[in-house]
Amino acid sequence: MTGLQAPASAFEGDVGPMPPGRPRADTMGMAVPIYYTADMVRALPEDGNRYEVVHGELLVTPVPRATHQMLVLRLGAALLAYLEENPVGVALLAPADISWGRADVLVQPDVFVVPLEEARTLDWNRMRRLLLVAEVSSPSTARADRFVKRRRYQEADVPLYWLVDPDARQVEVWTPELEFPHVERESLAWHPPDAARPFGLSLKELFRPL
Repeated sequence: MTGLQAPASAFEGDVGPMPPGRPRADTMGMAVPIYYTADMVRALPEDGNRYEVVHGELLVTPVPRATHQMLVLRLGAALLAYLEENPVGVALLAPADISWGRADVLVQPDVFVVPLEEARTLDWNRMRRLLLVAEVSSPSTARADRFVKRRRYQEADVPLYWLVDPDARQVEVWTPELEFPHVERESLAWHPPDAARPFGLSLKELFRPL
């Protein structure tokens, strides 16, 4: 989920000139990129966009497509029903505030599951062990979802990351050790420890038309 340019108001007073040195034609007028913090992102205006930061890089998500919202709700509902029978965690949806205690990270996964004991705190700062993350991608968010955020989820040892592609009607399945994803075109499966049975959802059902 990304665009790499924040609103003009977010840059006021934060951008300085290039470091001193002999000017060149191709650098004159360029500005030093801002290294964003989670607190800076929290202070940005409520303007309908979703703002996240990963290792100082600002990620901006515009208002999502209706297809995106439909898939988020379907996947969230399926996980909620599963976790009612297998209460190993709680499924939540964006907006959220997951930072793992880092000053330069704040992510808002579309759909994610946290352990029951952490969810019961009702405190974002104490929700650090994500059991599952799913992002519903779009052309404007594909880079951040596949590279920037995916790598951060792997660094955080998120056991399972689903990157849902509505246009290709497929899901990239990532685990922490993978360098390339497994591409799933039939169904999603997840069997968390201590659950009596695995979760399953066919992609035909997830992507079915209204």
